[in-house]
Amino acid sequence: MQSAYIVGAKRSIVSPINGPLSSLKINELAAPVINNLIETSGIKFDDVDELIVSNALGAGGNPARSIALASKLPERVAGLSIDRQCVGGLDAILLGIKLVQAGSANIVVAGGVESFSNRPIRLAQEYDKILVPYDAPAFTPNLYQEIQMAEAAFNIAEKFGFTQMDQDMFAVNSHVNALKSKKYLIDEIVNIGPENTLFDPYARNLNLKLCERAPKLFGSITYANTAISADAASFVVICRNIIKGRKALKLISGATVGANPKLPGLAPITAIEEVFQASGLRQKNINQVEVMEAYASQAMACLSESGLGNAKTNPKGGALARGHPIGASGTILVTRLFSDLSPGDLGLAAIAAAGGIGSAAIFGCYD
Repeated sequence: MQSAYIVGAKRSIVSPINGPLSSLKINELAAPVINNLIETSGIKFDDVDELIVSNALGAGGNPARSIALASKLPERVAGLSIDRQCVGGLDAILLGIKLVQAGSANIVVAGGVESFSNRPIRLAQEYDKILVPYDAPAFTPNLYQEIQMAEAAFNIAEKFGFTQMDQDMFAVNSHVNALKSKKYLIDEIVNIGPENTLFDPYARNLNLKLCERAPKLFGSITYANTAISADAASFVVICRNIIKGRKALKLISGATVGANPKLPGLAPITAIEEVFQASGLRQKNINQVEVMEAYASQAMACLSESGLGNAKTNPKGGALARGHPIGASGTILVTRLFSDLSPGDLGLAAIAAAGGIGSAAIFGCYD
């Protein structure tokens, strides 16, 4: 098996739906991030073998091909699109690493892109019935028995005894960390929007009083302790060899698992267990955790049940303070690790998806 290293990671800002990036289609979001990534990673465009793109809200087709053609990648890069919803951005990276490890490619660009602002509305047609518009597909066999995500997050809060104040405090802390880190994040962000913004605009001076006023989604789940829908792109470049003088991440262990679709937010717990078992590492070995904050209750449960409650988690803020661009969110977690980890450090990324899917990965940092 060949070696595989992440030698660069970049992202756009995470823009709330109908925010600064709302005028950009997914090609326009992704291509400039990919171009900047290659130009700053010491890689030649002509040396890239494949592009893997996670996208959850597109209306089919092969957006990876369209993005490849919109970028400076060579025409021979075919482009591979995947849809695993929220975990897709991390899984695109895991797939790209496997391609390089297998010797099927030398250099792969992998990541995700999402535009909630430009998501298509689809029409469902059953035999002899009227057309029904929808903007989200079914994630289980019976759409009418499918639990809504906010309700599932509430059930997690009830299961683990998280009060609304507990969840709101978690959200407030995410915003505090994000606001403190604006200048630091500039190095990982590519300016692609018309407003010349180099920081995530959603983070604010949130406090418990403001949280109390937030509209409720379901029980203790409110707009304050839920990640807002967002637009963004994030990609990494994976090579067979470390580039001299540059930092790199190497996958230690990665896993994607299925779990109870009625409590989808808990699926990363099993994935985290698997990566620890496969690697022989323990929670105390991890220097930083980047966990997806789709809902405060979901992130809190994953951390506590995985024994990571005391770990350095989302130190520059999480999705509660940025937003959730579904197909890109998993890649953003890895981009955060790439920016923060120092040689010798270990980092863990974990994320859940609708339908009861969880992905996790442990990376080591090298120079």
